[in-house]
Amino acid sequence: MLRFRRNYKMNSVGLLVLAVGLLDAQEVSGPRARAVPQWSTDDRIRAAERQLEKSPNDVKLQVALASAYLQKLRETGDGSYLQRASKLVERMELEDGGSSVALRLQNEIDLQRHDFRAVAERARSMTKYAPSDPGNWGNLGDASMELGDYEAAGEAYTTMFALRPNLASYNRLGFYRFVTGDAAGAIASMRQAVEAGGAVPENTAWCWAELGDMYFKTGKMAEAEAAYRSALDLFPTLHRAYAGLGRVEAARGQADAAIRDYEQAQRIVPLVEYAGALEKLYRGHGLVKKADGQLQMVDAIDALGRASRETTNRNLALILADRGRRLDRALELMEAEIPVRGDVYTWDAMSWVLFQAGRLQEARAASLKAVRLSTPEPDFYRHAAAIAEAVGQKEEAEAYRKRLQ
Repeated sequence: MLRFRRNYKMNSVGLLVLAVGLLDAQEVSGPRARAVPQWSTDDRIRAAERQLEKSPNDVKLQVALASAYLQKLRETGDGSYLQRASKLVERMELEDGGSSVALRLQNEIDLQRHDFRAVAERARSMTKYAPSDPGNWGNLGDASMELGDYEAAGEAYTTMFALRPNLASYNRLGFYRFVTGDAAGAIASMRQAVEAGGAVPENTAWCWAELGDMYFKTGKMAEAEAAYRSALDLFPTLHRAYAGLGRVEAARGQADAAIRDYEQAQRIVPLVEYAGALEKLYRGHGLVKKADGQLQMVDAIDALGRASRETTNRNLALILADRGRRLDRALELMEAEIPVRGDVYTWDAMSWVLFQAGRLQEARAASLKAVRLSTPEPDFYRHAAAIAEAVGQKEEAEAYRKRLQ
């Protein structure tokens, strides 16, 4: 698929791996959620737009529409929905003088734009004058995770959970536990998230897919496959669930099936990481023209990012580094990302780009930051082992390899 939406914001969807939407998932869960009619997001958008035409100053309708736009962004990766939500929230802020719900929506929008410091500062202030609002704590935790301030994130998510134990808080606690090295606790929390459920099917499906990722990264292939299929049963167009099945199938040597599922993921949302995975699969299968086409897609995604003035994209940088292509561009992307996003995933990407560029000591320093929490991410340890070996740290490299067994 070589057609792209010009307004497609590549980085926004990547962020949403972190957590389900707050304004939908925090209000309804469990038995109550199952009693709520499950309209599609398109239905919700059409209904709210029609009602707002009649009552343009109705704050509840404005909130419902902005939330639906952000949900549609999650589902499609179409950045025009972020723009629509942003315009609506700007109008709310002008009319209402900065109400708490408008500020919360602004936090959700700024998270998509990777303005993590602004969100952390605003959300921290909001927790002081509205300490019983779990959404404020969720925003603070989300921004803190991306900034690499894991102590603040843990405190925020724990408070959020105490205020409202539901899909949104279980999901965030699960991801926090995974990143900070507690795989078993992470899986338990994510299972609680899917059991709690939510009013929006995609939110629950997203948690199933995150659970699948955790199973996959800890070597539980059968459980991972089952989780991804559960996600698709709930929400048949969840791109990351198709990609998850592709990873499982590729690990099992089922290249044809892996290609089919990655192609389906790419048809839904053309993420750069799907192009990278397909390029590798096609090339391994002898499909050279198709593989080259995926590299062209990677370059096209980069060109779109430049045109929309995006300066960061760690997934793109990793793909370039893996292939030893355009390492100057990969370095440029990571040098822009590190100052605004200091989490372990960013440090891992930085370490690999520096390693491929031959800057070994800098690569090792970055790698040590990536593995400092013992996050059960296999790629962290593959990268760390190669880097340690290259700088003569044989025992350290062997220790990292044992983490992969």
